[in-house]
Amino acid sequence: MNRLSKGLGAVKTTAILIFAGLLTACAHTVSVDGQFPTPVGNQHPLTVGIYLSEDFRQFTYSENRDDRDEWNINTGRAQKNLFETVLGSMFKETVNLAQYPSNLPQGIDLVIVPEVRELQFTMPRETRVNIFEVWIKYDMHAYNQQGDSVAEWVITAYGKTPTAFLKSQEAALAQAINVALRDAGATLYTGFERVPELQAFLASRQRALTMKRTDADIQ
Repeated sequence: MNRLSKGLGAVKTTAILIFAGLLTACAHTVSVDGQFPTPVGNQHPLTVGIYLSEDFRQFTYSENRDDRDEWNINTGRAQKNLFETVLGSMFKETVNLAQYPSNLPQGIDLVIVPEVRELQFTMPRETRVNIFEVWIKYDMHAYNQQGDSVAEWVITAYGKTPTAFLKSQEAALAQAINVALRDAGATLYTGFERVPELQAFLASRQRALTMKRTDADIQ
């Protein structure tokens, strides 16, 4: 009887180990570490604070559904690089803020705070095309020196693997995410002035600068 119990115990242990191994084999980890080119163009005459929260800088999307493998996708470092690069090119001066809204330096005209609202992706077996597709949505917030909201807008970005020849699922998904992040950067750069509230803010700032120059010329 003892021998039978020991045998059943060994079988049970082996089954648990095999099951655990299968679970591990179905887990995927992707860490995206993109570098992005600096856009070139006219800069807005503003000093802008950029606040990227801890959640934003460490952002990891985790998914564990019955119909998919487990995925853990870290885009924090890549999107930090993206927003600091693109916003840094758009304004006369930018200041990376370690905290907000406390201890805001003097002379800041605008504070920009992005948040990840959503990340979605599809896999080749779902689209029947040998590519990965990615959608990322960001909520964008802009505040004035007093902490009042100036504008809120949404950036939606799309990316897919540039080739159907995939090295691995992880590498392919990282490629698609990098393409989506570049799309987000382009939308941020070109769409900033199209936000009505930001148009009004920029126009007001431009009028104030013009009046300041006129007064200086008169004196």
